[in-house]
Amino acid sequence: MAVDLIIYHNPECGTSRNTLAMIRNAGIEPHVVEYLKTPPARALLVELIERAGMAPRELLREKGTPYAELGLGDTSLTDDALVDAMMAHPILINRPLVVSPLGVKLCRPSEAVLDLLPSDQLGAFAKEDGEQVVDATGQRVA
Repeated sequence: MAVDLIIYHNPECGTSRNTLAMIRNAGIEPHVVEYLKTPPARALLVELIERAGMAPRELLREKGTPYAELGLGDTSLTDDALVDAMMAHPILINRPLVVSPLGVKLCRPSEAVLDLLPSDQLGAFAKEDGEQVVDATGQRVA
């Protein structure tokens, strides 16, 4: 299916890998942006945050990042300061962030991507840990 879909992806992240696999399980080959190698421009990052209906703080990743060392838990920091930190340290950008014709979303958990896909899953899907997300008929498992 020809769908313009972008995933800001980290191949080292299981959630990101599961999200990418679910996109492909819908028959869609997305534009994959390995954002640690090619971070979005500041204006684009701000736009993505706004389109996702988030505050910059909600996109910050703490685990495995310099979050604590940079004092980013300080609630008095402005949105601009948080975006500046993400630009200086792209590892602080939580992932995967998916852009589709249906919206922009931080797909945590990975099955959140199902809300952004304009087509159904083509078959069963289980996450890397074995958790069944989609059944053999392509329907989300409750």
